[in-house]
Amino acid sequence: MTLEEIKTELDKLPTDHVPTGDDWAVLSEKWTHRVDEQIAQLQRLRKTLTACIGCGCLSLKSCKMFNPKDELRQRGTGPRKWIEDI
Repeated sequence: MTLEEIKTELDKLPTDHVPTGDDWAVLSEKWTHRVDEQIAQLQRLRKTLTACIGCGCLSLKSCKMFNPKDELRQRGTGPRKWIEDI
């Protein structure tokens, strides 16, 4: 999360009273979801790395890094096969 994103969310906290646990729970729910997604992506990456046998191997059809002619560009930036677990 960027500092700008954090500021935007913090600006949503009430200003008429000290934020309560409920106020914070509403605010942090979005962050918790993002953190869970990032953890899942990292776990997929770890699982894939332990199965990798290196570049130039004969497993290009199953390689999570193989993306000929950038076919996955329409799905977004980054390692789409790892992010989306394709």
